[in-house]
Amino acid sequence: MSASASPPQAPVPARRVLATLRRWVDTGSDTAEPDPAEARRIDWARALPFLGMHLACLGVLWVGVSWTAVLVAALLYAVRMFAITAFYHRYFSHRTFRTSRPVQFLFAAIGAASVQRGPLWWAAHHRNHHRHADRPEDLHSPHAHGFWRSHVGWFLTREGFRTDWARIPDLARYPELRWLDRFDTVVPLLLAVALFALGELLARVAPALGTDGWQLLVWGFFVSTVVLFHATFTINSLAHRFGRRRFPTRDDSRNNLWLALLTFGEGWHNNHHFFPGTARQGFHWWEIDPTWYGLRLMAALGLVHDLKPVPAWVLARAED
Repeated sequence: MSASASPPQAPVPARRVLATLRRWVDTGSDTAEPDPAEARRIDWARALPFLGMHLACLGVLWVGVSWTAVLVAALLYAVRMFAITAFYHRYFSHRTFRTSRPVQFLFAAIGAASVQRGPLWWAAHHRNHHRHADRPEDLHSPHAHGFWRSHVGWFLTREGFRTDWARIPDLARYPELRWLDRFDTVVPLLLAVALFALGELLARVAPALGTDGWQLLVWGFFVSTVVLFHATFTINSLAHRFGRRRFPTRDDSRNNLWLALLTFGEGWHNNHHFFPGTARQGFHWWEIDPTWYGLRLMAALGLVHDLKPVPAWVLARAED
């Protein structure tokens, strides 16, 4: 081979596989603008981990069940749902209260453990949702794109994978948040390893609990996370179709008690779309909003402050 000859390159399919694997662990490696014709098509190669998590739930047939595993799954559902609703949504997306930088990072990391991508990606897409709610530009509008796309399909596309940095200049200045966003699989992997290790430890020191590493991994990580996925996604797919409309918003957002119970208060979606600038989504005492209660407790402990209330003029505009 002459000195000027180029080294052999991997075949195109191999390069594509390597690029896909790299994007699974480093979202910052995907810098190319997607072709407009491909942007809204599901990228099945990048969707494989999401599909794999659902298949992994079938592991319950082999690992069995124990009250310990169910309790761990329920606890992780609750903690991570609070991180998503209180911080990914009400804090990062809407800035409805203030907190310290360490608390901001702690709950960003807990939110990242939900496997719903990083806080910057989440906030950017949610701000875009409010900007274009129920119009074609709203990637998860059930009216514009149908139920399944609004529920899961939208974030499996090339367009959905990308973080719109123009929407989040206030958040992008934090390097630790940018790191969580770029390497969004690190925290979930650490959680999975920790659950397996905890299960193995309990099998040795407390065998009466009836659990082990594989059981805690399947129930605490895969089952809990998949349930958390779909509970969160109902706000996109169902809260714009089923429920009552208290406020005449330009979108079709609705209040739904059952979704509010499932998502710690996010089901008061018409309230939220009418006035997203409050940390409270259940505007009245009878509208159950566990995330609001949790934020009030954190405020009492000095962990958060300046919780933005519901203004009196908002309540005066209600139609019921």
